Amino acid sequence: MNDSLKKYLFEDRSARVQTVNLTQTWANAQAHQQYPVIIRNLLGELSAAAVLLTSNIKFDGSLILQLQGDGPITLIVVECDTELRVRATVKMRQEFVCPENGTLQTLLNANGNGRFTVVLDPKNRSEGMQPYQGVVPMQGNTVAQVLEHYMKNSEQLDTRLWLAANAHKASGLLLQRLPVAGGIQHEQDTQEETWERAIQFAETLSTEELLEIDEDTLIHRLYWEETLIAYEPLPVSWFCPCTRERVAKMLQMLGSEEIANILSERDKVEISCDFCGKPYIFDPIDCAKLFLDPDTVIISNNESRH
Repeated sequence: MNDSLKKYLFEDRSARVQTVNLTQTWANAQAHQQYPVIIRNLLGELSAAAVLLTSNIKFDGSLILQLQGDGPITLIVVECDTELRVRATVKMRQEFVCPENGTLQTLLNANGNGRFTVVLDPKNRSEGMQPYQGVVPMQGNTVAQVLEHYMKNSEQLDTRLWLAANAHKASGLLLQRLPVAGGIQHEQDTQEETWERAIQFAETLSTEELLEIDEDTLIHRLYWEETLIAYEPLPVSWFCPCTRERVAKMLQMLGSEEIANILSERDKVEISCDFCGKPYIFDPIDCAKLFLDPDTVIISNNESRH
């Protein structure tokens, strides 16, 4: 089954429920990275959350979620664009050892300086236009709690999240209360009951269910007594814009002398994407080709050579 995001509305349209399944996307995210289990799971949860939140933003661009810390983890960042293409990475401090029993707070907010940042970056920004950026203290013991705090206090939206990740899957469920204008008291009471009931059922979810049960079965188990309006699933995929050609151009900018110095110390030039970790290897022949013609870059057919 392809990775997908699924949306539903409750019959009175007072709340939405969404699920996301990242399986192949999550495998691609880990293809060139090796993270400790706790860090891997935090990254997976933030990746699932980014997809859930991006799907509700009506703009052409990218949503970037950042957990910036002062502990063993410097930065966890996930970017998701309006086509639900995801990329994600973690930056760690080399001088720290990641404890097996680490938590979000001990790994990112050990000295109380951790920050959660939300960036909305429009695709076609005009000159001088800056992306929207919201920064709040890192409050909460889980990724879900940090995000819920942000949505409630910065966006004034009642939002609840259930997130889970392991080596094979990252998934999540979102409940969000929708703004309702006016209405008679009876309708308001009904909508309040819908919201409370939606949360009550979702709070029975376990991490195992999120990771092991398919999303259709999950929604049926939780809300089989409700009338839900279902929307067409949206595909989710992994995307990082790094390419061998881009790396080659960067090497050209370093100049032939600098490349020659590197090759004098080792038998190849090896560079990994700063975001996804994908390795790009240039042997002496590849490097020589870079400078045959300053207007032409000749690339071997192999993405990487070991």
